[in-house]
This record gives sequence, C-alpha cells and structure tokens, in this order.
Amino acid sequence: MSVARRPLLTATAAGTLLAALWFVPSANATVDQPPAGQDRAAPRVSAEKQAAAAPIALLAETGGVDTTPYLAGGIAFLGLGGGMVAFAVRQGARGAL
Repeated sequence: MSVARRPLLTATAAGTLLAALWFVPSANATVDQPPAGQDRAAPRVSAEKQAAAAPIALLAETGGVDTTPYLAGGIAFLGLGGGMVAFAVRQGARGAL
C-alpha cells in the first residue's frame, strides 16, 4: 500500500465511526422543567397509578419501539466493515508476494 493512501484510509475509518455513532440514541429521557401550562404545585401521581394507567411499554415519549433504522444502519455498517476487512486482507496478501 502506498504511503499516500494511509491518510485516506484513516479519514475513511474516522468518518465511518462518526457515521455509526450517528445512530446511537441520546439518553435525554427526562424533562428538567415541566411543559408550559402545567402547574408545579399540582399533586404528583404515584408510580403505581402511572403504571396501571400505562397501556403498553413506550420508549420515553416517542410513541413506540421502532428498531428499523437501527437494524438498517447496523447491517449497512456491518457490510461496510466486512468489505474493509476483506480489502485489507487482499491488499496484505498482495504485498506479501
């Protein structure tokens, strides 16, 4: 492999890592301040009453569990990583001759 390609491969690997991290969800599931219109002095509902009122398990307040983007992104990056490994092995075998 030529020396000029190393920075390009490093930049590609860094870009791939950043793109993979794009799919990591944030952990900001709590609200620091109540939404406008809610009174802070209003009595809080107990955890048991909230659990009884919740019909199904939801992720934060997003509505539902949709894992399609994570599966598609994971499969795409798995394929990209496998391709990069195959390319590196092929280039290594070519350089050993």
